[in-house]
Amino acid sequence: MNADDVIALIDRQALIDFTLDICNIDSPVGHEGSVLARLEQWLKHEGFEVRKLGLSPDRYNLLARLPGTRGGRPRLMFNGHVDTYAPAYNDLVQLDSTRDELHKAWVEGDLVVGDGVVNDKGPIAAFLMAAKAIKDSGIKLKHDLLLSCVIAETAYEQVSNTPGEVTDTKELGARYLATHGGIADYIIVAEGTGFGIGWVEAGKLWFKITVISDQPSFYTPYMPDRTAPEASPNMIVSASKVIQAFEAWAADYERRNRMTTPGGIVQARAQIGAIRSGEPARPFLSPQLCELFVDVRTLPGQNPIDTQMELSAALAATSLRCDVELYLFRRGYEASGVEPLVVALTSAHQGVFGSDPPSVSIPTTSMWRDSNIFSELGIPVVNYGPRAATHAYKRALTAESLYHASCVYARAAITMCS
Repeated sequence: MNADDVIALIDRQALIDFTLDICNIDSPVGHEGSVLARLEQWLKHEGFEVRKLGLSPDRYNLLARLPGTRGGRPRLMFNGHVDTYAPAYNDLVQLDSTRDELHKAWVEGDLVVGDGVVNDKGPIAAFLMAAKAIKDSGIKLKHDLLLSCVIAETAYEQVSNTPGEVTDTKELGARYLATHGGIADYIIVAEGTGFGIGWVEAGKLWFKITVISDQPSFYTPYMPDRTAPEASPNMIVSASKVIQAFEAWAADYERRNRMTTPGGIVQARAQIGAIRSGEPARPFLSPQLCELFVDVRTLPGQNPIDTQMELSAALAATSLRCDVELYLFRRGYEASGVEPLVVALTSAHQGVFGSDPPSVSIPTTSMWRDSNIFSELGIPVVNYGPRAATHAYKRALTAESLYHASCVYARAAITMCS
């Protein structure tokens, strides 16, 4: 029995059916319980040892194991997240946050369509079916193969909640898994990379910029005549000057911050993602406060305080009173010690595609992913999985790419665990 015999046991249609099964169980972040119950049922039915690791009875992480004959090292773990970023409610981000593509899955020609398909339940299905083929083949791995399905990779983060009031946080997912036994010698995070092998990811800083008035709040009939935005008593109007200053700073920041590594290129980016001011029920009062919430992507090793001071100085040039508060810091990392895993994955990729893996796109290595958690803990980790070029406007993967991913995962697991 060899790798080709194992690959022959991966049923392409069964993989697509399983993908549709778990992707049609809607699992927006914060509501992952139903799909976890289904995955737990499937894993137990297929004969895997399963643990549940988490702080909540209905939001937990799954860790399954296929024991090796020697139980030694190196151990390999596959990791993927079951939560989808599509909110469970209407928001002001998506034009239509209830559209089917975000909450359902279906086959459309040669495509398997759905947000959960691409991020990240399709790749989870691929590595689970690879593990099933290995188990069903009767091939004996020397070392343990671990399979982890986690929550909260796309989690909301705390902004101004009461301390201790945990609504959601990434600490509930891969970090909780890793600090409670969900670790291995090598980890493959099954995220979309276009079948490239990447082992560097950006960090991120979230800032709240508060624009503060030095004038009273005016009732509309008493508003003074209009002048320059920075002189307005209405902080929504004045914030337009701050936005311009931020955009100028961001353009310069992005030009200055780019890192090229063997595991990929990280390009720093920044954008304003939310604004909060005034009261819709009382629009006749000029707001004395306006809050802008910004996401700043960083290079591995970048100092957050330096970036905060740099941004503060750029906004101070507006002559407006601006307070810049850092409310989230997650560092980016370049994983180390990945060479054996890269060799195994490259060989597995070549065995399936007949060519070397492509380079990973710059946006893909400029994200923040759960791989950063394992890198922070010193575990060699890479990202590898299917990703469509149409992701920005069509959330779908080809059926063939899911099948190819499963085949590569099986080959890599056999190599690493044997």
